Amino acid sequence: MRGLGDLEAVIMDRLWSYRRPASVRFVLDDLRKDREIAYTTVMTVMDNLHTKGLLRREPVGRAYIYEPVASKEAYTAQLMREVLASGANPAATLVHFLERLTPEEAVALEAALRVYPPKGSR
Repeated sequence: MRGLGDLEAVIMDRLWSYRRPASVRFVLDDLRKDREIAYTTVMTVMDNLHTKGLLRREPVGRAYIYEPVASKEAYTAQLMREVLASGANPAATLVHFLERLTPEEAVALEAALRVYPPKGSR
């Protein structure tokens, strides 16, 4: 899984915010509040996101409705895992990551570890 392109990210953010399936037309109308964009552009990007496995779709009449296969948080977590795994020294990468946490992020990490302790410590 790789990161999203600019328009892919905008479309995924919109779909995550809806919390329900949406048609290309619905996404297009929403995007047009902020920019001029063609129906075919939105349709192509949403089809590409489906092909990449980020959206599922169901036929409704002559069109499809789309929804994300995972939450934004789950997608982000998967990206983080892949980046961590791509480094030569995951432990060093984690140390550098932890050094850069803000106090608020450190509190959030501590809270997350209380909810879901690392494997082997349960």
